[in-house]
Amino acid sequence: MKVIVCGAGQVGSQIARHLSDEGNAVTVIDNNGVLVRSVIDAYDVAGVVGFASHPDVLAQAGARDTDMLIAATSMDEVNMVACQVAHSVFEVPTKIARVRTDSYLEAEWSDLFQRDHMPIDVIISPEAEVAKVTMRRLGATAAFDIEPFMGGAVDFVGLKLDEDCPVLHTPLRQLSELFSTLRAIVVAVRRKGKVSIMHGDDQLFSGDEVYIMAAHEDLDRMINIFGRKNMSAQRIVVVGGGNIGLRVAKLIEQSPGLRCKIIERNRARAEFAADNLDRTIVLSGDALNVDILEEAGISEADAIVALTNDDRTNLLSCALAEQAGCPISIALSNDPTFERIAVPLGVNALINPRATTVSTILRHVRRGRVRAVYSIGRGEGEVIEAQVMATSPIAGKRVRDISFPPGSIIGAVQTDGEIKMPHGDTVIQVGDVMVMFADRSAVHQVEQFFRVSPEFF
Repeated sequence: MKVIVCGAGQVGSQIARHLSDEGNAVTVIDNNGVLVRSVIDAYDVAGVVGFASHPDVLAQAGARDTDMLIAATSMDEVNMVACQVAHSVFEVPTKIARVRTDSYLEAEWSDLFQRDHMPIDVIISPEAEVAKVTMRRLGATAAFDIEPFMGGAVDFVGLKLDEDCPVLHTPLRQLSELFSTLRAIVVAVRRKGKVSIMHGDDQLFSGDEVYIMAAHEDLDRMINIFGRKNMSAQRIVVVGGGNIGLRVAKLIEQSPGLRCKIIERNRARAEFAADNLDRTIVLSGDALNVDILEEAGISEADAIVALTNDDRTNLLSCALAEQAGCPISIALSNDPTFERIAVPLGVNALINPRATTVSTILRHVRRGRVRAVYSIGRGEGEVIEAQVMATSPIAGKRVRDISFPPGSIIGAVQTDGEIKMPHGDTVIQVGDVMVMFADRSAVHQVEQFFRVSPEFF
């Protein structure tokens, strides 16, 4: 597949890396020559310096025979015009645009992106996606990562194991025997900074970050078995009244039993947030000021969610909240280098908006019957949900007879609506929905399991 990626920032470069690693022909466009050069040097991609909305630049990037254009620059208008030009001039079949401004996304103007007006096939809103992720983290406070699959019937969960975890040093095969009715599988672990697939004879150790696939109905039980407990987060302090903070506050207002207070440093923005919320108290002040935190009732709060555009403010406000006795803290962080200091500062979970956006874009890039994609960490691995077709090489085979690529594992199978944790004798049937975890090296091969061959038609 030939793909043009507009924007060589963190989102664009990650998308380019993913697609290039899988053998796609990728060309990156950015008006910053330094960024284009860095992406070319780092990955097997081509690059063009210029504005992605200019027809001559798109032509230079090969738009005439491109299969897909992904517009992920920092400017909504550039992204939208690039898609328009790609459609009107070059007839690019698939166009994806990152759009951040709320006004463009309001239902009142939804016709704007129809084929007869501004033909964009997929609109990605980073703020909306991050708000959804934040609410999921508040609903599973024991986890540092959680993503639903199969319509919410299965959860992909990340847990950090402490020294008092009761299942340490126990082979995973033995855990399956001890908890035979538990529908959960440990699929991978991050240990010493490296993500690895787990097998039956492997053991878990203190400090491991484990990734688990679990039936949603068994989620709380699974978390308890691993020595963690979900704490209820009903009284929430949100730091930052920007687009993301405002979206989260609105979602909290729509959730029965939840209450929210916002701290926003900019007075005009605080007044705007107050005017657009019904039951939320908005305080104008600096969240790094202990007096403001006390006024927000941080010592009685169940959780603090720091969502400003300043990573340092987010991390430090969470640290201050932890000192004041707030048990749950979630921080937005664009810089992955802060991951190393998050835990010492008392931050329970980090949300990387760029990683969230990349996962959303990949969901629409994958071919075949892929229904959902979630990228973990810095793209070390992906969780892929897909449907098995009659032409799939795994259809009708037992799990033990399938030659899965190294670095991949099945996490769950759904047959006629029933969730099953796979074992060696599980037969993969046509129409089954599978969730698989694959490290970077195995993603492309896993995708081939779900490709629709021409003979199917």
